[in-house]
Amino acid sequence: MSSLSLPRPPVAADRDPSRAHWMELFFDLVFVALVGQLAHGLHVHPSFGTLAIFVALFASVWWSWVNLTFVVDVSPQLSARRLSIVMLIAMFAVGALAVAAPEAVGDRAWLFAAGNSVLRVLLLAIWIRMSWANGTASRVRIVAYNGVTAVLWLVSIALPAPAIYVLWTVAIVIEIVLLTVTSGAWSSLALDRMNVEHLSERFGLLVIIVLGESVLSIVAAVSDAWTLAAGIVGALALLLTAGLAWSFFLYGVDAMTSGLENLLEAGDARGIRDTVGFLPFLLLAGVTALSGALAEAIARPAEPLPAALAVSLGGGIALFYLTNAIIARRYGDPWGRVLRWAIPAVALPALLAVAALWLPAAVAVGCGVLILAFVVTSSELASRARRLPDRQGSATIY
Repeated sequence: MSSLSLPRPPVAADRDPSRAHWMELFFDLVFVALVGQLAHGLHVHPSFGTLAIFVALFASVWWSWVNLTFVVDVSPQLSARRLSIVMLIAMFAVGALAVAAPEAVGDRAWLFAAGNSVLRVLLLAIWIRMSWANGTASRVRIVAYNGVTAVLWLVSIALPAPAIYVLWTVAIVIEIVLLTVTSGAWSSLALDRMNVEHLSERFGLLVIIVLGESVLSIVAAVSDAWTLAAGIVGALALLLTAGLAWSFFLYGVDAMTSGLENLLEAGDARGIRDTVGFLPFLLLAGVTALSGALAEAIARPAEPLPAALAVSLGGGIALFYLTNAIIARRYGDPWGRVLRWAIPAVALPALLAVAALWLPAAVAVGCGVLILAFVVTSSELASRARRLPDRQGSATIY
């Protein structure tokens, strides 16, 4: 996310910038593989160390995805063919990240760094083409945000551990700090060019990908275990995943569209930055970490989950709803409405994270399903209560 004030560009005649292009969906296929590779470590080595590594690597992956998505969103002038070239280059870079992911803090760290470097060079090229003529300040920010960080990722390839990981951290921190302190500088670009419909669709598709990784893990775990107990826990795990999907797709996507439109109308660039760039990472990390707990529960339903996966089970659900609550407040929802659903939706899974340390894994997953059923049912009843019939008998949503 770079650049300063830009004039409104022409719209490419061969694509609709308000909809995700087919090549963006094709790019998402390799992102599915990357998410699965990152989550694999939690399935094989369930520990707090592995969980910390997963969160750190997922942060860098998320940051690359959101930067690429944003630059496409504010580039309506990209023709379908140019967009396709961009997505194909990004696809090979993310493919490198996916291959490197299982050993990203080991023998394949160089490949993980190389993939991130290529992504930033790609972003640099797009921003230079769009806004290099927009003034010295714009050029400095573009070079610092994507150029300097690309060099840092590239240089890190030659460094031993732990210096290589320190340089990765520095590169991401530079981008986050630049984005944070220069929000006012890029606000005119975000407000003039941002396409809410496209962003909402892209984020919805990303949530499908992350939930899909959980479904894939569930199916694979049931297939490997192939016992009645595993099948029952697998069915419960699917119900739990479906509850998260219900919550997001029946409420979250529409809330994101209307919320971003409100922020856009209010000129709140910082609100857009937070709800697009920062907060969704927590939601997606929680859902992805949850998949490891579900797979372990299917494999060993009668035993308590390892501590890290017990935290992933309850904490993943709690983080999903906590992030949604924070985003809802940033969108302007009143405290009373948010707290009514957020308190039980966060507190109950947090208690589950503790109880899962002692409960059999099958029981813990069943408790998770009951919690999701309660939250979803409460949301449905609250939504129905807000639909009051008008004098003609139609429904008005307040």
